[in-house]
Amino acid sequence: MTILSPAPGSLDDVTTSELALRRFLHGLAGVDQVGAEARAAALATRSIKREAKGWALDMAIRMTDLTTLEGNDTPGKVRALCAKALRPDPSDPEVPPVAAVCLYPDLVATAVRALAGGTTAQGSKDGGRPRVKVASVATAFPSGRSALTTKLADVGDAVAAGADEVDMVIDRGAFLIGRYAQVLDEIRQVKAACGDAHLKVILETGELATLDKVRRASWLAMLGGADFVKTSTGKVGPASTPAVVLVMLEAVRDFADATGGTVGVKAAGGIRTAKDAVRYLVLVNETVGADWLTPDRFRFGASSLLNDLLMQRSKLRTGAYAGPDYFTLD
Repeated sequence: MTILSPAPGSLDDVTTSELALRRFLHGLAGVDQVGAEARAAALATRSIKREAKGWALDMAIRMTDLTTLEGNDTPGKVRALCAKALRPDPSDPEVPPVAAVCLYPDLVATAVRALAGGTTAQGSKDGGRPRVKVASVATAFPSGRSALTTKLADVGDAVAAGADEVDMVIDRGAFLIGRYAQVLDEIRQVKAACGDAHLKVILETGELATLDKVRRASWLAMLGGADFVKTSTGKVGPASTPAVVLVMLEAVRDFADATGGTVGVKAAGGIRTAKDAVRYLVLVNETVGADWLTPDRFRFGASSLLNDLLMQRSKLRTGAYAGPDYFTLD
């Protein structure tokens, strides 16, 4: 499927007015929904060799934002989650840590303390292993229905507590009625409030209805300064789908071609099995190339996915299938 991208240098005046922004977003080439779904389905049938599967399982672990976003989250639950993030399988030191833990702003400080120095639950140092980052949802997650001052205060609290990354939700109501400048301004203000923290912009694609709107929302987020565009909160269905992620990957590819800027993609919601994760990695490789096969450019937002990745990794390594009882539940 071919999607045209704007010519390099053509974005200078796109955001100067609501009219210019609307013309640009609605001037993007339309997405062939049937073609996108067929392409994603075809890529899902690709098989990979045993050696490549081992690499893919480890990469999927490294790309995981281990997530807990429930009303009954407690500091103890977060500390246990951080221990698992650092050492997903304590019996196998070769298993890499995850990319980040993702939680609500009031629990960021707990996670920062738990992850400080890269210590496991046993107190041993993880010298040389990648640092697990702390990601915080913000901006009245998951609805996004609050005043901008409240949303910015939410971001400020998370960053002050030590969050490395902020996952914001866009105002879908404003987007769906065409108030693009309002959405863009909000993203820019949140980006400024993030300071040095990276910004992931959640589109909540299940509420956008069409792939054309997914593409427009992706571009709007990138124009606003997003470091990542993210599919969903995981609270609305359908969440992440291969066709949606395909369109978002094409958008970041076209944005890179047009501006030279690099933006990542985070697939979140409904991704529970290693087979699903590997399919997404194939989709990434075939759409934007191997440069995006890194936690700096692609993430999975999930809670139960890690357990299946560990089970499949153990099976590949030992030849014996280890059930979920052998791994801690998230």
